[in-house]
Amino acid sequence: MSRSQLEMYMDILGVLDQNGPLKLTLVMHQINVDCCMLRECFDFLTKQGLVEVKIIKKERKVYTISQLGVTVLKQFRELKEVTPIVEVIANEAKNQETYQF
Repeated sequence: MSRSQLEMYMDILGVLDQNGPLKLTLVMHQINVDCCMLRECFDFLTKQGLVEVKIIKKERKVYTISQLGVTVLKQFRELKEVTPIVEVIANEAKNQETYQF
């Protein structure tokens, strides 16, 4: 099953949150995505204020999660924990409708 765009964004934020500032290639290997797609994701996340680009040691770019990114990641994880419960309730309601005469 392939990941959604949102899941890729959250994977990137999770890697940055756990491992601190990272170069593009390190993130690319950890979340298993190609370089072009990762650049697009970083562009989006940077524009949204979820990721910050820092220059260290003469133009070496590293990416780090912002405080807003930490907040969004935390809320996404909390929502993901609740989602299976919502899906179970919806499926139960759907099954009850099927058996009603």
